[in-house]
Amino acid sequence: MVKPVDDATFDSEVLAAEAPVLVEFGAAWCPPCRMLAPILDGVAAERSSSIGILTVDVDANPVTQGRYGVMSLPTLLLFIGGKPVRQVIGFMSKGRLLAFIDEALEMAA
Repeated sequence: MVKPVDDATFDSEVLAAEAPVLVEFGAAWCPPCRMLAPILDGVAAERSSSIGILTVDVDANPVTQGRYGVMSLPTLLLFIGGKPVRQVIGFMSKGRLLAFIDEALEMAA
């Protein structure tokens, strides 16, 4: 359910999206990123009607990584209306991730 996005498609998939979008910046060699992947898949399946969940491989997409100053992996950025409104770094449980999303959406409403 989590869709990859790259430097070429980031603007159209994330910044131009009408719905909120959670973007995970990660890499295949990153153990916490691999642990987070099934959690993101579960959240994407549960919340597909209200939020998009995308992933950026920082090794293959240095432009987008640099644009948002991503220095640690995984980094999660929540975009609403094309703007990053909330960020968290590191692994988190499904419950914490859902709370992170819900709090940000409530604040933006």
